[in-house]
Amino acid sequence: MLQSDKASAVGLIPSGLFIVAIQDPKSQATDGYLASFVQQISFSPMLVSLAIKPGRPAYDLIKQGLPFAINVIGDHDKTFLKHFWKGYDPAQNPFNELPHHFGEFKGLILDQAKAAIECVMVSSTKPGDHEIIFAEVKSSHVMNAESKPMVHIRKSGADY
Repeated sequence: MLQSDKASAVGLIPSGLFIVAIQDPKSQATDGYLASFVQQISFSPMLVSLAIKPGRPAYDLIKQGLPFAINVIGDHDKTFLKHFWKGYDPAQNPFNELPHHFGEFKGLILDQAKAAIECVMVSSTKPGDHEIIFAEVKSSHVMNAESKPMVHIRKSGADY
């Protein structure tokens, strides 16, 4: 079977849209990226997985074991999504113009998000071109309970 044929059905697997955000405590620099490969994988301990391509913004800081937040994008406000969808200059702080605060575990929480999950990496594996990060949930926050999480369906499983 051709790769493009396999990818057509794989792209139909629905996923959420998330902004993964982190701050380096030494430099106070913040970093983040738009993610769709996020999933809960365990109840006890409560664990999530996220797939990230090495070299993406936030990758090195997450791999160092620093706390980070997975911000769940809701259907109530998508204005900040464009900022991450099209990319940004790595020399610029992507969160300068976005209202945010830091949670009890120092995860960077976007005020406009539906919810945020503060995590710390516990292990990882690299089965393909993305690395899978397994992270323990330390805290969670629901800021916009009435909104629904954004659902993303791709045109093809071969690309974002």
